[in-house]
Amino acid sequence: MAVLNKIRQRSLFLILIIALALFSFVLADLFKNSDALTSKSQNIVATINGKDITREGFMQKVEQLQRQMGPNATSTQVMNQVWEQEVRQAVMETQFDELEISVEQDQMRDLLKTSLATNQNFLNEAGVFDENKMNEYIANLKETSPEGFASWVSYENQIAVNALNQNYFNMVKAGLTGTLAEGKLNHELEGNKVDIKYVQVNYSTIPDSTIVVTKSDITNYIKENKNQYKVEASRDIRFVEFKEIASVEDENAIKAELNTLINGRFVDSRGRKDTIVAFSKVKDNAAYINSIAASDVKFDDRFVFKSSLPTVAADAIYNLNEGEVYGPYKHDGSFKITKVIAVKQIPDSAKVRHILIPFKGSQSAGPEVAMTEVDAKKKADSLLSILKRNRSKFPEFVKEFSSDQGSVAKEGRYDWHPYNTMVPEFNDFEFEGKTGDIGVVKTVFGFHIIEIEGQKNKTKAVKVGTIARKIEPSESTTDKVFRDASNFEIKAGEGDFEALAKENKYTLRPVNGIKALDENIPGVGNQRPIVRWTFEEDAKVGDIKRFNVTNGYVIAQLVAKHEAGLMSADDATAKVLPIIKKQKKAKLIKDRVSVSTLEDLAAAENTNVRTATGVNMKNPTVSGAGREPMLVGAAFGLKEGETSGLIEGNNGVYMVQVTKITPAVALENYQASANRVEQQKASTVTSKLYNALKAAADIEDNRVSSQIQ
Repeated sequence: MAVLNKIRQRSLFLILIIALALFSFVLADLFKNSDALTSKSQNIVATINGKDITREGFMQKVEQLQRQMGPNATSTQVMNQVWEQEVRQAVMETQFDELEISVEQDQMRDLLKTSLATNQNFLNEAGVFDENKMNEYIANLKETSPEGFASWVSYENQIAVNALNQNYFNMVKAGLTGTLAEGKLNHELEGNKVDIKYVQVNYSTIPDSTIVVTKSDITNYIKENKNQYKVEASRDIRFVEFKEIASVEDENAIKAELNTLINGRFVDSRGRKDTIVAFSKVKDNAAYINSIAASDVKFDDRFVFKSSLPTVAADAIYNLNEGEVYGPYKHDGSFKITKVIAVKQIPDSAKVRHILIPFKGSQSAGPEVAMTEVDAKKKADSLLSILKRNRSKFPEFVKEFSSDQGSVAKEGRYDWHPYNTMVPEFNDFEFEGKTGDIGVVKTVFGFHIIEIEGQKNKTKAVKVGTIARKIEPSESTTDKVFRDASNFEIKAGEGDFEALAKENKYTLRPVNGIKALDENIPGVGNQRPIVRWTFEEDAKVGDIKRFNVTNGYVIAQLVAKHEAGLMSADDATAKVLPIIKKQKKAKLIKDRVSVSTLEDLAAAENTNVRTATGVNMKNPTVSGAGREPMLVGAAFGLKEGETSGLIEGNNGVYMVQVTKITPAVALENYQASANRVEQQKASTVTSKLYNALKAAADIEDNRVSSQIQ
């Protein structure tokens, strides 16, 4: 009891001790996981001009866009597109807020009216947009479909954003005018001309081998031109790929299996019979190809022309007799054998007209179609019976009954088109019938009343059956690839990655400059896991890791980690070296020249005095020298007859003399030229305004730290 009383007396002290213990436990975990101290980076994808983009909202938009773009778009492509949309919206909203511009209800009504002016759902009997119909539609959507209503709200928001953008751009354009002074300047830049004489001492007169450029020269140049050599964080790797591809033995086994189907087989073992009928003797080709032979390419019960046969075997197959088999041959990643089942003369093109009667559930049926399949068939048969007696009613019936809007304007007609253009049932009727035939055909789109108006160029066509086997590695081959990859991974971790690859004659592929949000690894395609690994905090230079890729494995080694900042001298050498060499050559040329006339310079440097006429500032190009802004600028700074000093240009060191100055023709009014300046400014707004706003924006990109990529 005494102990309990003491505990009660010191309860506050105990509570503090427990609280401190818990706090130290949490604190220790936070220090282990530094990201937890700044949980904002986990929940905020970006902060743009003070506006946070949350992870949840961002991913919702990514999922929505992924559904729209379909499976062919990678997750990184979708995320990058959403990122650009979010950045643009945030950057522009900053401008809208500062200017206090918005889209109000009346303007929104006008915008919707313009956008939906041709939407059939919102037109009255006179074909004019009816706002009441739109309001009724929105109210119904709100009551019956939350998802549909959310899509509508999103649609309205997008229209509003587009209008705000247009208003903003128009306001900026309205503030950019071309003044008369600017018009005069522009006119003079084009019209002021000089004729010159010049001497060029080309940089190529000094061999590159005589110029020494040190690493410190390159480093100093980078520091002096920082804005040109800023780089993002990047990683360098090298890797060896182990591909699971069929071996020669695997291919031979596939061909042997197909040869068995060609020749047939009969085995009598222990009283059981295993019989494989030769492909050429089969009667039920569809069942044999699809089920018994289990072909990777299913039977297609259609005639084809030679042009539709595999190019590598077209001649051989086309010349077979009915029942004969050709193969095995390699095509489209498979070994195949092909049998000619039937031969027929078929027109290569046809001309038809038709009336389409849809029924509920058919592909062409809109929500307004309530007719059942039975009723649609009766309707088609009824119209057919009338048309057989009086075909002149065809255009009238097309206009009144056909749902194929693509052909209604042409009286239901599809002009000359090749074989196999239409769906199978439609195609069979128009190409297997005769000109003048008319009948009802059912397809996935509904019931068609078709009249064949013409056929031409009957040509030999064949119906073929093909048994295909994909060329894939066998289990023993994939096992060997796995063992080879595993052995290389283990040994590479113990020794020299490059030496081991050379020893085993594996191709070693380097990939440099991988950025944090990249997804493509040259040679193996979309490989975000590899990119993520290179940017993990725990990944060290020299680390090796295996990755499963399509049809195999990649064993990768992290070679270098480059942090964001200025480009290293090694990485910048290819770009900077020619610039520094040019600078050093220019100094050497200027140091060795001590003349003051063109003729003396030409004699000293064993070259010629050249001439150029009609040189202007608008296009600083000199005949014989190319684009040389410094040379042209120097010439326009001289008086007639005056000679310059030495000028460093793009292609050499120059001395220039002005022989004639021709001023631009003075105009009474420079408004036309001012108008051209204004147009140029407006064009610049369209192409460069957003990029300028984006460059000036405060963008904190947390995509990597928030782990959404």
